[in-house]
Amino acid sequence: METAFTRLVGVRYPIVQTGMGWVAGPRLVSATANAGALGILASATMTPDQLRAAVREVGSRTQAPFGVNLRADAGDARDRVRIIVEEGVRVASFALAPSRELIAELKDAGVVVVPSVGARRHAEKVEAWGADAVLVQGGEGGGHTGEVATSVLLPQVVDAVGIPVVAAGGFFDGRGLVAALAYGAAGVAMGTRFLLTSDSTVPDAVKARYLAATVKDVTVTTAVDGLPHRMLRTDLVDSLESAGRTRTLTRAVRRAAGFRKLSGLTWSRLIRDGLAMKHGKDLTWSQVLLAANTPMLLRASMVEGRTDLGVMASGQVAGLIEDLPSCADLVDRVMTEARETLRALPDPGPRRAPH
Repeated sequence: METAFTRLVGVRYPIVQTGMGWVAGPRLVSATANAGALGILASATMTPDQLRAAVREVGSRTQAPFGVNLRADAGDARDRVRIIVEEGVRVASFALAPSRELIAELKDAGVVVVPSVGARRHAEKVEAWGADAVLVQGGEGGGHTGEVATSVLLPQVVDAVGIPVVAAGGFFDGRGLVAALAYGAAGVAMGTRFLLTSDSTVPDAVKARYLAATVKDVTVTTAVDGLPHRMLRTDLVDSLESAGRTRTLTRAVRRAAGFRKLSGLTWSRLIRDGLAMKHGKDLTWSQVLLAANTPMLLRASMVEGRTDLGVMASGQVAGLIEDLPSCADLVDRVMTEARETLRALPDPGPRRAPH
């Protein structure tokens, strides 16, 4: 199935596997790429050296195009851009809107730039800065999310920009792909659906929690890092929401220290990243500190399998997913369902000539 997005990035199918921290590693990304979709490697939880090694590992597993997701507000964002360019990565995606300078540097090197946005004005801004495409996530999506549903946000963005739009938030099957295409999107991006595959390295016990979840078990909370965050509701989430401010901040400091040690970042770099995160946003310093919680809380579940100590970012579609196919089987299924859905649509008949 060819769209403006598949032509832009060189993949067979208009499907993107999103760059989920601790989840989108070399195995999942290469399996996605070999299935004909665009796999995105998550770099925010890696050191620069780990990122370079991961990019090379993906390259050893597939000849297909893939991408790397960056945090635009990270203090070492330019170093990571340099790695992407030097290693010949096809696509750079951004969890937050990148700067005009980062886009220019990537485009000068021939890298396709696809920022993620959650509002029409952000899509218009990155298009003006030279982005090649945009991924727009509605409120149904997992992780940090907004309030506007995909069915409302997507047509807004499609009508506002002239670059290919990839729809995210609430997609998991071929019917959703057809719906997104009908809205004018050039493809769909899926996170939770790719997390729940046999190629995902997420521990089996954690996958089981996702599969057991209903739609009502997926909630949005600000208790983790002060920002709206969609995840599975667990006893830990309940305890974070009921914890007092002092207890919450004490935990945040401890986990921030753990992430600093694991990531190799200095305290000064963490502070600079916090300043970048705070800039232009109505965040208190408590919220900035709480944000350092998130990588460690996600790691506890996604890497260590501790559903009692970690959080599980999730889209609402977790309540509709019932199996763990391989990436190849998943992509094949989505495309088969999309074609069957298109064939089943009623023939609108010949169009009447305009008067």
